[in-house]
Formats: sequence, C-alpha cells, structure tokens
Amino acid sequence: MRTQIVFPRTTAESTDAIALAVSFLKKGECIALPTETVYGLAADALNAEAVARIFEAKQRPRFDPLIVLLPTRDWLERIARVRDADRQSIEKLTGRFWPGPFTIVLPRRAIVPDIVTAGQETVAVRMSSHRTVSEIMKALGLPLAAPSANRFGRVTPTTAQHVFDELHGRIPLIIDAGPTTLGIESTIIAIREGKIEILRRGPVTEEQLSNYGEIQKRSAQEIVPGQFPTHYAPKTPLRLIKKANDFVPPKNQRVGLLAWNLVKTANQYEEIRHLSKQRHLRDAAANLFRCLRELDALDLDLIVAEQLPEHGLGAAIMDRLRRAAAK
Repeated sequence: MRTQIVFPRTTAESTDAIALAVSFLKKGECIALPTETVYGLAADALNAEAVARIFEAKQRPRFDPLIVLLPTRDWLERIARVRDADRQSIEKLTGRFWPGPFTIVLPRRAIVPDIVTAGQETVAVRMSSHRTVSEIMKALGLPLAAPSANRFGRVTPTTAQHVFDELHGRIPLIIDAGPTTLGIESTIIAIREGKIEILRRGPVTEEQLSNYGEIQKRSAQEIVPGQFPTHYAPKTPLRLIKKANDFVPPKNQRVGLLAWNLVKTANQYEEIRHLSKQRHLRDAAANLFRCLRELDALDLDLIVAEQLPEHGLGAAIMDRLRRAAAK
C-alpha cells in the first residue's frame, strides 16, 4: 500500500484534504490525522470492519479499547448513556473542557461496536478542538475511533513524519497539519457516585478537575488506553534518574539524556535533549515524545530521563516516562 501525505496549508488545500480524507473514511479505511494532543489513526467508529483496520495497522491487541471522537455535542447521548445522577457533573465538565483534551468514560449505547470498547460496557468519548479533524468529522457526519497513530506500545507521534516512520505502507493517507500543540494524550476520567476518578493523566490536570468535584482514587474498573505497565516505549532502554549531573553512565555505554534541569557538565552524555530550557511543564509535555524519538534514533545504549515535579502536567509526563521505562 502506498501512503500519501497531504499538506492542508491553504484554504483550497484544506478543502481538498478534507474531501480526500472523507472519501477514504467512507470506504472503510483508516487514516492518520492531527488532533490538539497527538496524531491519531482514525476510522468510522460505527463500522466494525473499518475499526479492525486500526488494530491491524497498529498491531494493537483487541483487548485495548479506543477513544471515540464526537463530531458534535449532540452525538454524546447517541454513543453513550448519561445517568440522571451524573448529568449535572458531566454537563459542567464537558462545558468547561470540550472541545479539548478531555475524555470521559460512560456506559455505551448498542450502536457502538464491541471492537471499539474491547467488549466492555463503557465507551470513552471526547471532542477534539483541532480544526482539521473537526472539519473532517463535520463533512463525514460520523464519530471517529482514533487512537494514537503509532505501532502499539511505541512512542506516540506528534508530527506527520513520526506517523510515516511508523506506519508507511500500512495506511493510505496522512494529513500533515504540522506538529501537535499539546504533545500528550487526553486526560481520561469517569464519574463514580458524583466523584471524579482520573483514569489517565493528561493536559487537563487534577488541580483543574478538583474545581468541579471531589477527586476519587482510581478503582481500575475499566481498561482504558495508555494504561498498560509498559507503554510509550522507545526501542532504546530508558531509565529514570533524579539529577543528570549526579549520574555516572555504565562503562563503555553511549548514553543520551532527556533533561529537565539545566545540565552543568555534559561530558558523560552523547546527546542531550532539553524538555524545556525554561522548565515550563506545558513546553515539556509538547516536546516529550519528539525528544524521545530523536534520542531513540541515535543508536544509543541507554536513555536516561530526569524526573519532573509531579504536579499539574508534570504528573502526566511522569506517568508516560514510568511506563516507557518499565520495558
């Protein structure tokens, strides 16, 4: 299969790209497109055969459910059931964080194929704020199943080139609308007895969510995307460290550094990538997967990553790094 990349830079190019994307989606194909979080691999969420192509292209196990992107808010109760007891909380949360990097897990409707939910009785839904994916769904008139556009367990893609490196020859189309802005996957939550349970940390932080309800410790009732012990992993072994300046590399090993702090001496490292030289967590999140991919491409023996403060976005970044290092 030939993989085509299109660049919707002008209005005319955008119109053509949307039309091409919709034509592939209507034929039951899966395509790669940008969201505000990461690049996704999308297919018609209501077409089980099309969704199966996502699993095949990603080599993703069928027990790992997918997030469904909604074209408009009125699709929420066509895809999911909103309990009366939870309605007020859900309306407040979606009113604040939709469209955006916020996913909520709800009881599913029968319209959702089993393959999307991995056989579970719940479905994860969100609305993307990215103009390109929103316009594609508006033209298609259907929701999209859209996990990250990479091989299963590997480093998440934040550019079209990352997608091409992972999936060329496996999908027909990549929409290249430039690097994603947030750089890590959406926050996933559920509502339990009026309380907010964070199932996956992401750009919408615990501190922000606490303004809308009590935060409850996770009970792990559902399997949700990105929560396997090993995930987001580069091919090169990854190890977490506290401070780069104190680390002594193993003898005769070429080591790369993913740095959070300013590095005083760098002689022990072959290459260094700073998540944010100004130590801004939002910049660090946006740069995380790109920096990991760059270090992974250098044929190193080891990558070490400095730990970040675990508040706000730092908690989401550390979640990804721990899973990447679990390998």
